[in-house]
Amino acid sequence: MTEEQIIHWLLEGDVAIQYQVHRDLLGEDRSDLQLRIEEEGWGRQFLSARNPNGHWGERFYQPKWISTHYTLLDLRNIELESTNGNVQDTIRLTLECCKADDGGIRLGPSTSDYSDVCVNGMFLNYASYFKTEEKSLHSVVDSLLKEIMPDGGFNCRTTRCGAKHSSLHSTISVLEGLTEFLKAGFGYRRTEIQKAIKSAEEFLLIHRLYLSDRTGKIISDAFLKLHYPCRWKYDILRALDYFQYSGRAYDFRMNPALEILELKQNKAGTWNLSSAHPGQTHFLMEQSGKPSRWNTLRALRVLKNLK
Repeated sequence: MTEEQIIHWLLEGDVAIQYQVHRDLLGEDRSDLQLRIEEEGWGRQFLSARNPNGHWGERFYQPKWISTHYTLLDLRNIELESTNGNVQDTIRLTLECCKADDGGIRLGPSTSDYSDVCVNGMFLNYASYFKTEEKSLHSVVDSLLKEIMPDGGFNCRTTRCGAKHSSLHSTISVLEGLTEFLKAGFGYRRTEIQKAIKSAEEFLLIHRLYLSDRTGKIISDAFLKLHYPCRWKYDILRALDYFQYSGRAYDFRMNPALEILELKQNKAGTWNLSSAHPGQTHFLMEQSGKPSRWNTLRALRVLKNLK
């Protein structure tokens, strides 16, 4: 397909895809499309699954992937309008009922003493996006900044088994959360957050986004698969999409991941969807093994901004 045909194919997708294509690939402000996300397609399906008590699934983190937590992350990623009242109410409820003793967000009733670094990063991401009151997020920020590891990244296993090396999974989730907090215009501990972002980005770049810094070998083949939704899991497209969204300038250490991304492009100019992460879903946005509008959109905006 020509570039024009690929854009046309993308614009045949859900209104959430249409909105981001117009903004990120065509440079057009189509806020009218964003307003429609809650009224039709994927946005309406997610919102219609909300329980009368204001939550999704059984509780904040159970079951995957239809819990409150992952549904809010999905709604943030399809870019539902940030002032949606129902979503803002659910985030306030979560802050009231799910605060852990360490200031983060606990996963369930039996985990009041500590929270999870990955979840705190994802929570800060969507809570900041949906314009949650800044002061109510201070303790989440505090809990994350306490978890910076000597190598500059983050690892959720530090609270469970004393991990000594950062995790790409945890680090990308925290980066997304801290970056969204700053993009929301919040000023709390801004200088420290900027420093943490810089060190965490460096952790990804030292690993060329998927390679061992010691052996140069691929850390995990799963990092080269292009999933959507990503959930808590890391892959190279998620990392590259973070870098273009954050405004980070091109760095030569992105090249290995960029080269693999280009190799994965189909002859038609699209990118396929890898197999889904196992778990319950509200519905399937796209079919595994087939050309994916999400992956094609994300790959094209990465190549537009980082090449």
